[in-house]
This record gives sequence, structure tokens and C-alpha cells, in this order.
Amino acid sequence: MAYDPRRVNTGSTTPQTPPPPPPPPPESATPEMDTQATQEGTDSWKLKFCTVCASNNNRSMEAHLRLSAAPTAFPVISFGTGSLVRLPGPSITQPNVYGFNTTSYNQMYEELQSKDERLYRNNGILNMLDRNRNLKWGPERFQDWVPGAPRVDHAAKGDKGAQGTEGGVVDVIITCEERCWDAVVDDLMSKGSTLNRPVHVFNVDIKDNHEEALLGGKAILDLANRLNAAAVAQRAQHGTEGWENGSDAARLSFDEKVPEILAEWQELNPNLPALWTLAWL
Repeated sequence: MAYDPRRVNTGSTTPQTPPPPPPPPPESATPEMDTQATQEGTDSWKLKFCTVCASNNNRSMEAHLRLSAAPTAFPVISFGTGSLVRLPGPSITQPNVYGFNTTSYNQMYEELQSKDERLYRNNGILNMLDRNRNLKWGPERFQDWVPGAPRVDHAAKGDKGAQGTEGGVVDVIITCEERCWDAVVDDLMSKGSTLNRPVHVFNVDIKDNHEEALLGGKAILDLANRLNAAAVAQRAQHGTEGWENGSDAARLSFDEKVPEILAEWQELNPNLPALWTLAWL
């Protein structure tokens, strides 16, 4: 028989009267309270997202808006992968070109407004830039991003979705065009995975116009909600130790469920072809 330290030989043969059982908990402290407390704890935790398109102006910024303005907002950052920011101009051979990380959305707005307000109002560029300047300071280039570098200045600038991204890491990257997905995956490989931190990289193929960006942004929010719900469930079941480096049971179980989540989402969004891979920061 196994040794039970609770049954210590006291040297007396007189049986001890067991204490009375504790009283039942009050109604207010039953499992409903525990469930509520657990829910409150999980509501404060969210997957961190990164949205990417070519110029960090239309598709990635619409997704940035949807994620940061959700009923329970997601931490989110956004980037472009092009060499320069290119916006439509008077003709196809005369685009408006700006540099990443150096020109604010507000500067772009004011410059184009002064050039030809009627043109850029009618083609939606001013409305797009007005949205953007109320979300973050200016377009950033993905290839210039250093994972793990602090981003506290973005929160100070009032960037929407910046709270939670101060550590400079994300759990999910969603690109909006296959060439952007290729650029992101190639860049992550070239950076050498210095943090040894897993990141899911999706592509949701969205045409680069304002109407398709609106539809794509809604679909990306739906995908984000599905991924986050699965992650919260696995963390509640398995605990959170080791989540950040992908070594715990919760993270491994979540990673295994991602293809299934994407397949279910794709059935509901057949007009938005998707790609997925697991990469490392």
C-alpha cells in the first residue's frame, strides 16, 4: 500500500472524530462566478496582428482599422512591402511617390489636396488618407521592421491598435496580395529568426481598390476573431507558460488547429483566395 503522509501514526489507538464537512459555498461563488472571472481574464488577452499590403495605404490600413476598432480591439501594426509608397496620380504614368517612414499621411493629404482636390476627392484618395491619418502617423516598410524592437513611440503618437504591440512582436501576419506574402516570408527568413518565436503568415488576396478593401477588411476581422477564439480556448485549457516561444501545449495545440480554422473561413469567403505558412520571428 502506498504511503500517505496524511495518515501519521500518533501513537494512540483512540480513533479521532473527523471534523464536520465545510459548509457549501454560497450561490454567488458557484461555477458561474468562476466562469465569469475566467472570461474576464481571457477578454484582456488578444493575439497580436500585423497587416501588410504594397504601400501601407489601402488594403492593409482598412484591415488595420477593422482590427483596431473591433468591439474588443486587437493589438495591430501595419506595413507595406514596396520600395516606395505609390498613390494614383493624374495618369497611370504619373503616380504620386513618397518614402516609407519619412512622410506622414497628413502630409500626403495636404499635398494632394493642394494639387487637385477635386481629382483626389473623386477617386477616393483623400478619403483614404483621411482615414489613415486618424489611424497612425505614416506608412512603414516591412523590410525595415526589426522584430522585438520596442514600439513605445507609436503608442505615444496615438496610433490605433498600438496598445499591446509595444514589445515589437506579433502572433499573426496577414498580407493582402501574394507578392506581398512572398516578400514577407522571404524577409522573415533573411532576418534569421533571432527571437525564435513562431508567427502565422496568411495571405488574403484582395484587389487594390476601395470597395474590395472594405470587403477584405471585414473578412480579415472574421478570420482574426476565429483565430483568437481558438487561442483563448487552448490557453484556458493548457495554461500559458511557454506560449511566447511556442513550446507549451496551448501553443502547439493552437498551431495544429490553424489549418482547420482557415479551411472553415475559406468556405465562407471563396472569393478571397488564401495562403498560409508558419514562420519565425
